[in-house]
Amino acid sequence: MRGKWKQINIGFSCFLLVSLVSGCGTSATSGSQSTNVPTLVVDEANDPSTLDPGLQYNLESYTVYRNIFDNLLHRDPVSLKIVPWVAESWKQDSPTTWTFTIRNDITFQNGDKLTADDVAFSLQRILDPSLHSPQNANFSVVKSVASSGNTVTITTAKPAPTLLSELTTLSIVPKKYIQQHGNEYFNLHPIGSGPYELDKWEKGNQVVLKANTNYWKGQSEIKQVVFRSVPNDASRVADLQSGKADIAFPISPDDVQTIKGSSNLQVLSAPTERVAYLAFNVLGNTPVKSALLRRAIAYGINYPSLMSSLEHGYAQPVKEVLTPVAFGYDKNVPGFEYNPSRAKELVQQAGYSNGVTLTFATSPSYDQRIIQAIQGDLSQIGIKVNIVSTDQATYLKKIQNSSHNWGDIRMGTWSCSCMDADGTIYPLFHTGSIWSSYSNKSFDSLVDDARTNTDTNQRMKDYNQAFTILQNDVPGIGLWQMDSLYGASKRIQWKPDAQENFFVQDIKLQKK
Repeated sequence: MRGKWKQINIGFSCFLLVSLVSGCGTSATSGSQSTNVPTLVVDEANDPSTLDPGLQYNLESYTVYRNIFDNLLHRDPVSLKIVPWVAESWKQDSPTTWTFTIRNDITFQNGDKLTADDVAFSLQRILDPSLHSPQNANFSVVKSVASSGNTVTITTAKPAPTLLSELTTLSIVPKKYIQQHGNEYFNLHPIGSGPYELDKWEKGNQVVLKANTNYWKGQSEIKQVVFRSVPNDASRVADLQSGKADIAFPISPDDVQTIKGSSNLQVLSAPTERVAYLAFNVLGNTPVKSALLRRAIAYGINYPSLMSSLEHGYAQPVKEVLTPVAFGYDKNVPGFEYNPSRAKELVQQAGYSNGVTLTFATSPSYDQRIIQAIQGDLSQIGIKVNIVSTDQATYLKKIQNSSHNWGDIRMGTWSCSCMDADGTIYPLFHTGSIWSSYSNKSFDSLVDDARTNTDTNQRMKDYNQAFTILQNDVPGIGLWQMDSLYGASKRIQWKPDAQENFFVQDIKLQKK
């Protein structure tokens, strides 16, 4: 699955170079770009659906708008610690009350000063049901937000150990500007306080950003950024090879060797907090109601082969539906290893001596090579898999339906952008979650406690027990930790991070 509960996050390393972009010519020249302005041309798979950070949290949108807006807090890309940003400091006054002190030297791109009132408004706006913000669930524990002077006080309904993580994704928007112009105008003419401001947005084609000359952390060396919509994988690679693009993503592992074969290109990658997984429809009237059959499937998948032949090594083993970079990952969980003999025994014990047929629900958004490879593995242990692919909207509607009538198995990729088990196993497996086709009261109690307990040791104990339950019940299988993959010109000096952040200010270009 993709999205905030469904999607990704980011942050960066700065590289100190002697020779940087300042004073050099443009990077790539796509014909429409100026040759006098240091420009970064980025190929993405899709156009952003919105530039209003309150309205969407999909990858293509926030890759662009997070360069226009500042977030309340920031996660250091190396240490992964949460560090000050718009909030210069914070303190926890009680288990449910936090006070944030806001910097007084930040202005929006229209010259208005960024205030504590803007910060409070940014969160209140997301919490307003009438906005229908996809981030609302991330902050649902927030009971109230109030500003006074240069401070903002957030009160939560219960202790919220992941609140600070969520605030690293809170973009600060200008209250006065939005109230004057409305949400629709703001989406088309966004004003933030970030290092870049919108120059033009040619919908379906490209978004052009220019450097904010008054940015409070100093001007960016890259003066212009062009985000182009290039849906075709081969076209993105071709653009890199021809020099039309400086960086392109996503890149398929199959394209890695092609890119590496070009003397002027490089592949940038990093392990991320995104996990590839399988989920079973335990609540539906399906054969996978049998834990024995689910366990057989877990033993029947040749994980090393999938990672080497399809992911080409750009994936790391996991023992559960979580990655090691997230809080709560339990390295002591046994997990599952490829053992086809054991898998065949379990199929027999589950009562399917003559084999069984399962439905694998999917959509074109997921890597069909992987699904077909799993289909092949399971055929070797007596399980026939019928792959049923629908468009993504239909697929999501099916698996989120409370009737649990979507099939037997599905595949997803998940990153909560919060580096915490709460953002992954709670939505995927808690009873009643729209993503969950599983129910276990003991598991629910443990993850409920972990999400409202600020005692780190107790939270870890909760997750240890929760993952033990998931190991025994097998409502899902962690396939692997995914690597981010970017194709880039060798002039690019940048290191991807675990949260898949794309902050252009952290990117440097060497002189040609």
